[in-house]
Amino acid sequence: MTQIQIPLPDQAHICHYRVLYGDTDSGGVVYYANYLRFFELSRTELMRDAGCTYRSLEEQGMILPVVESYVRYKASARYDDMLTIRTAMIELRKFSCRFNYAITREADDKLLVKGFTVHAVVNREGSLTQFSPPVYSLLTATCLCPSNPR
Repeated sequence: MTQIQIPLPDQAHICHYRVLYGDTDSGGVVYYANYLRFFELSRTELMRDAGCTYRSLEEQGMILPVVESYVRYKASARYDDMLTIRTAMIELRKFSCRFNYAITREADDKLLVKGFTVHAVVNREGSLTQFSPPVYSLLTATCLCPSNPR
């Protein structure tokens, strides 16, 4: 199996989340697709903390659909586990961006999941567009991890 590299710089944004009963499947573990929701939660908070909410992007005509995602499952989270979700924007281009993630259980610091999402920038009609210069500058200054090349 090919090993996909998912580096996560020390400057990653941190978000905490307690697993709800509704996040779990009949086996009592977090349903696999919910980890993508956890990625979204953390990514949204990273952007919000940087002063660039998804709502503001949409108001400016920029929508960021996920065009690629990858999740590597290492261990399971269970109901009521407290999770730490680390997120880093590791790539920013005119027409796209990439976020890397790692989810650990706080009780034992065990790595549960790692992954990434790639987002295109599209307009309201769904056509490829680019980040506006002010948004690109803001994301470069506040979200893009400095240890990674632009």
